[in-house]
Amino acid sequence: MKQIILYFLLLSGFQSLFGQKDSVQAPYQRFPSFPPVELTLADGNKFHKDDLAKKTPVMLMLFSPDCEHCQHETEELIKNIDKFKKIQVVMATQLPFESMLAFREKYGLAKYSNITVGHDKQYFLPVFYNIRNLPFHAFYDRKKELISAFEGSMTIEKVLAELTK
Repeated sequence: MKQIILYFLLLSGFQSLFGQKDSVQAPYQRFPSFPPVELTLADGNKFHKDDLAKKTPVMLMLFSPDCEHCQHETEELIKNIDKFKKIQVVMATQLPFESMLAFREKYGLAKYSNITVGHDKQYFLPVFYNIRNLPFHAFYDRKKELISAFEGSMTIEKVLAELTK
């Protein structure tokens, strides 16, 4: 009986010594600045990190035009757009370009100067943020350094609270 107990103690000790730990961080955690993404805009032009407004906080939202949560959150953003006047909103999708255009048109996003909607055709952002759920939000301060990141729906109040941290 003592040998069996000793065997299990040794076995558990070896497991803890040689077991792999999940220490792999997503790229955005290792590189907390706004990512070097290239988004294709509705007019075919490209959007890069250098195109961000200077000294302005940024909310990056990854969305799917088919996602009901993304649609609802976009509706809430539009209803509360006056609260986002001093915030740059970058909305990106990796779904087909035509879907992005239809989404942009449906919500009238082109008329808001602080909202940029782009197509991530290289599928850079889902890998950079290790995304599993949409919508996904990444919040950046005025220096374009990461404040926080969230997967899933957020209330407008929570979004604004993150941007004031």
